[in-house]
Amino acid sequence: MGYRTDLAVEALDYGAGKQAAGHMRGFTRTEEATEGFTVTKLVIHTEEVAQALEKPCGTYATLDLGALIRREEDAFPRACHALARLLRELLEPAKEGAVLVTGLGNRSITPDAVGPLTVEHIIATRHLVSHVPEHFAGWRPVSAVAPGVLGQTGVETGELLDGLREAVAPAAVIAVDALATGRLSNLMRTIQVTDTGITPGSGVGNARNELSRRTLGVPVIAVGVPTVVDGATIAHEICTQAGVSGCEALDDLAQPVLVTSRDIDREVADVSRVIGYAVNMALHPRLSVEDVDLYLS
Repeated sequence: MGYRTDLAVEALDYGAGKQAAGHMRGFTRTEEATEGFTVTKLVIHTEEVAQALEKPCGTYATLDLGALIRREEDAFPRACHALARLLRELLEPAKEGAVLVTGLGNRSITPDAVGPLTVEHIIATRHLVSHVPEHFAGWRPVSAVAPGVLGQTGVETGELLDGLREAVAPAAVIAVDALATGRLSNLMRTIQVTDTGITPGSGVGNARNELSRRTLGVPVIAVGVPTVVDGATIAHEICTQAGVSGCEALDDLAQPVLVTSRDIDREVADVSRVIGYAVNMALHPRLSVEDVDLYLS
């Protein structure tokens, strides 16, 4: 089996991607600190590297949430500012105009509820800008929707967003979704932001229609949080590190088995709030965390 992950930095560091991309030069990787958080940026420049890592060409920024997990002083507002800065950088090609924020996933399944819960923290302004211009003329028009999943609606997410795109005419789309990681150390500990779009359901082996500039016609910024680890990936890595081949236990994981954290309810709620606040602050740079609190109350 292959190393299964939605995180670009993991695809580069572990599994087959590490060997495939090790001799290539079509990517750049940098690390920086912002607001006390570590940000790893991976830019894939060539199709050769994209195919090796099975990730589209583009920019992938991974925010380490260690300070937030440790409950350091002011960790929440600092995390919001750090993520907002990353979002503003990727939104630079579409820094003006309406934005459609979509929370992908099934809110009835906790590890898949990051998107829908994030939407609850988005300040929707499109109707206010058009109907109360004397107070909101300076705001960016923002629409927010949690379209559910195919099994609930009978409609593909891509089809719903395509219809909304015609009505809202956004300059950009921000899509928030749950991801799969290949390492337990990254479970609920990172946020990946990319300008390459996203394929809903790919993390759990149920890929749907791609959401990207190619399919929607506008920049699609994807924000994802790894909420599950593939059980077979964990077992495979343990066997590899232990020097064991032909591990019989892997046969028991032929069908997908997903592992998540014990405190997934609290952690999903916390990270969804961070993402929602950061999106508001990225789209409306004058807002502070306290301002977002006020408008959402």
